Parts: sequence; C-alpha cells; structure tokens
Amino acid sequence: MSNSSPLGHLGRRDLLRAGGVTAAALAAGPGLAACSRTEPAAGQTLLESLREKGTIKAAINNEPPFGYMDDNGQVTGEAPELLRAIVKEMGIDKIEAETVSWDGLIPGLKAGRYDVVAAGMYITPERCAEVAFAEPDYKVLEAFMVPKGNPKNLETYQSIAEQPDVTVAVLNASVEQNYAEGAGVKKDQMTLGDNAVQMLDLLEKGRVDAVGLSTFSLNYQMEQRGMQEDFEVTDGFTPVVDGEEVKPAGGFAFRKENKEFLKEFNKVLADFKENGRLTEIGKEFGFDEAAHPGDLTTEELCSE
Repeated sequence: MSNSSPLGHLGRRDLLRAGGVTAAALAAGPGLAACSRTEPAAGQTLLESLREKGTIKAAINNEPPFGYMDDNGQVTGEAPELLRAIVKEMGIDKIEAETVSWDGLIPGLKAGRYDVVAAGMYITPERCAEVAFAEPDYKVLEAFMVPKGNPKNLETYQSIAEQPDVTVAVLNASVEQNYAEGAGVKKDQMTLGDNAVQMLDLLEKGRVDAVGLSTFSLNYQMEQRGMQEDFEVTDGFTPVVDGEEVKPAGGFAFRKENKEFLKEFNKVLADFKENGRLTEIGKEFGFDEAAHPGDLTTEELCSE
C-alpha cells in the first residue's frame, strides 16, 4: 500500500473535487469499477457469490483517512484497508472501490451497485432503518477546522447557532448536518458538500468559516494538505441533539438481506478487535487505541 499523501498533487486534488472518480483496488493495478448490479446468481448467497468472483465491490466517499484515492490511483484509508483484511479471511481476495457523493452511498448500496459501503459511516437509528451495519470498528469525537486562532470561538454546533453570521460546511445527508440542525444552526448557515476535499477547498478560499467533521478526518487532512500555518482543528466534542449526547461511532454498511455475509463479517471483525489487528490496521491513519469502540454495539447505536 502506498504511503504517499492522498492530496499531495494539485492535479489529484482537482480531479477528486467532483467526487465522481472511479477506481478499482485490484492486485494487478487500478481499473474501472463497474456499475452493474451485484446480486448473486439464483441459489447462491452473497458470500458464495463473492468467493467465486474473488472480488467485493465497495463504495467510498473520498474522505481521508476513512477512504480515499492515493496519488497512484489506488484506494486506501482505514475502511478499505480493514475491509481488505477482513474479506481476505473470508476467502475474497480483492476489493474494487468507487468514490460516491455522500448522499449517494446508501441509495447506491440499496440499488445493488456495490456490496458494501466502506466510508467510515456513522451508525445511526435513521440509517439502521435502511441498511444493515456491521459492529462498529471505531469511535470518535466531532470537531471543526477553522482559521488559525479560531476567531469565531467555535466549540460546538451550538456556538455556531448563536452566531447567525457564521457559516459551516458539512457533508450533505451526513450526521454533521443532523448535529447542526439539532443544535439550531439555520439552513442558510450551512454549505452542503459532496466530499471532504471539496469542503476544505471552500475553507481555504474563505467561503465558509468552518468545516465540521470527525477529529480523525480533520487532523489527518490538515497534516496531509499542509494547512497548519493558517488553520487549526478545535478540541473534540460530543455532539448534543435535542438535549441529549450522541455517540459518534461507525462501521461498514450492507444490504439488509445479506444477513449470512454480515454474520461471517462480524465474526472476523470480533477476532480483529480481540487480537489487535483492528488497531494495527488503523494506526497508520490515526486510529489509535482511543479509537477502539470497546464494548459499543450496533444494536445500542441503532436504538439511540
């Protein structure tokens, strides 16, 4: 796997802004990920079908460090690398990945265009009603990237709501959008982006006052883009929605009918949590021991 910066070349950044670049992380090198439906043949389970093909199709969102394209056009990040390792244990040798706008991830999964969402998607009750999540593979706090010195004194989404002239970029159809709305941030204060790269471009151009994402995403991307001179990441915080704290934690999403596959996937993931491979894979992307989800469960997150 390449260790080069995912945003190190201007050409790559410009290419990724649209959020529609497609690539396949195959042993033989990058290629195009097909958009055909992924349902197994009659009489086959998804697991049997993918073992036969030797490939699983994944959707990412071009959000370092969760899932992104590196300078060589290869798919990497915490979620794709963890997915590679887990499905390898299940008898599937390769993954193909396609970058998709955030609000297209779940619709595309349900439409059968890919087998799994590998984008570090937060597990929420609303999403649980639409898709089946694996057990969480990380937990995290929320934060903002802001100009150096944090001139607007932004600490939580409530502090944005209290300043009607402040604007924030969040992903369209994301939990951050829900956090902002739940804290009273007005629609005209929010710019909805397709991917993180696009939103950070807006911040650098002075078109928004802040970008709201996880601490992992913001710290990783600030370092990779070399933004430390002019910007900073605020202290992490636990979001409050309707007066109650929520638990930002995420994992892989599958179609609801793929129960057998999900069961086998969770077995391998449980082993990785216990034997340290989860942290070993994630540490290159900033997912340290503090990111380990511990005893948090999908059932708990889906019922919040």
